[in-house]
Amino acid sequence: MPEFTTPQIISIVIFIVVFALIISEKVHRTVAALAGAVVLILTGILSFDTGMEHIDFGTLGVLVGMMIFVAVVKNSGIFEYIAIRTAKIAKGNPWVIMVLFCIITAVLSAFLDNVTTVLLIGPVTFTVCKMLELSPVPFFITEIMASNIGGTATLIGDPPNIIIGSAAKFSFMDFVNELSGVVALIFMVIVLFYAFVFRHSLKTTPERMAAISKLNNNFSKVVNRPLMIRSVVVLSLVIGGFVSHDYLKIETSVVALFGASILLLFEKPEEIFREVEWNTIFFFIGLFVIVGGLEASGGIKLMAQEVLDITHGSQSATAFIILWASGIISGIID
Repeated sequence: MPEFTTPQIISIVIFIVVFALIISEKVHRTVAALAGAVVLILTGILSFDTGMEHIDFGTLGVLVGMMIFVAVVKNSGIFEYIAIRTAKIAKGNPWVIMVLFCIITAVLSAFLDNVTTVLLIGPVTFTVCKMLELSPVPFFITEIMASNIGGTATLIGDPPNIIIGSAAKFSFMDFVNELSGVVALIFMVIVLFYAFVFRHSLKTTPERMAAISKLNNNFSKVVNRPLMIRSVVVLSLVIGGFVSHDYLKIETSVVALFGASILLLFEKPEEIFREVEWNTIFFFIGLFVIVGGLEASGGIKLMAQEVLDITHGSQSATAFIILWASGIISGIID
């Protein structure tokens, strides 16, 4: 058994208590994380300045920038228009609609926040299902899966990607090159699997399918054209910046905040800032400090050594434990 130092014991206890509170949902996760960070500083494990050094402002910059971007773009109505138009192209066929909505959800989730993507596609899905007199559950389940799978494909698709990319110095194209093929394969398997599982639930009458053609997809009514044009132009610039940031030597956080700033020039900032998930931002701030405390005290090195002792240094066994532990814990904690 290794000998624990007092700082290691304190930092590990704080880490465990914070996550126990998050799992129990007795305390809001943001409050738990910030409280843990403050206790680390008060107990002297970290100084305030050292705690601030552990905060990854690059990750936070990407998150805030993309949250602002999504908050502005969703007001254009372009996502609703795409969903309605897609349902009409499918001619009301439930199976085709489910597959096409999954594709839209996965693609949007690769560039936008997963939760926002589902919230944008969800209402249209519900309307279509109501017209077809079908349960929306099969559609929602497949869209949720598609959102998570699609969000895996790029650097900006999910907060974990942003954190990993920042820590490991992976570029936008590193994620695309390494993950796009795997993501596409998993997506096809999942869609086919759920199409089989829900095959008896995706049946409706020709009359109900024909009713889908009555959905309103009048461009002028659904879409704010000037905002849509600005959004498409800025999104193109932002994606271009992400793709080439390695060559331009510009941080991804700068690219994201630059795009957000351009869109904010035409909006009321106080209204848009209300849409930013500040709870998530401050949760990450607290988490960065807590993990920084573990690192500074040697707690992380100690835990890593324990894992290596269990696996006897086997790379495959160590990867197996880390991956499965991450997957299982993610089912409980964000």
